Amino acid sequence: MTKGTSQLDIRDVTIPSSGVQLNGGLTLPTGALGLVIFAHGSGSSRHSPRNQSVAHTLQHEGLGTLLFDLLTEEEEQLEYHTRHLRFNIPLLADRLASVTRWIASEKGIDHLPIGYFGASTGAAAALVAAAQLGETIRAVVSRGGRPDLAGEALEKVVAPTLLIVGERDVPVIRMNQEAGERLGGKKLLTIVPGATHLFEEPGRLQRVANLASEWFLKYLHPITVR
Repeated sequence: MTKGTSQLDIRDVTIPSSGVQLNGGLTLPTGALGLVIFAHGSGSSRHSPRNQSVAHTLQHEGLGTLLFDLLTEEEEQLEYHTRHLRFNIPLLADRLASVTRWIASEKGIDHLPIGYFGASTGAAAALVAAAQLGETIRAVVSRGGRPDLAGEALEKVVAPTLLIVGERDVPVIRMNQEAGERLGGKKLLTIVPGATHLFEEPGRLQRVANLASEWFLKYLHPITVR
């Protein structure tokens, strides 16, 4: 497969999770090398322009992507007023784990090695789910994340984890440094020069996408059948 020239299989999917249905978008390049599941941050959705931008880069490099809503439409409407779910990390992690198990049951994608890309609170959910699923998750990348919210799950994470933070996002740098020290597996903290929390400065989000792509391509090795 030549990078950037393969056709994309784009599907809208509905995924069952603990009695609710979650909407998502699955994109698979021809001969996908792996599948990256995105966990968006608080107040966001699968339509996040920043996550969509990162996903496009991953697809260009031959990686499949799944962006889905952690909350249902009804929950989102209620959340707008109460904000009671965005920091419910156990709930979000449970849904991410359910989506991961759904992938393992879907013919045609069940063989793909899986990675997580989490932003903000979604990074905490990704780490908790990775701790629960063990070696099923091959790699995790956090963008401007709150890994500290993963709590005791940090020590149980075995997947290689890349923490990406903006240089000007000082409070979050400290949170990532402290959480990184507790991570159980291989880990790396990378600070993007000149970037703030949302990486809105020119070229900074693309830098995040490139770092994430390199990390996933390094660790999403094909599953060996014994």
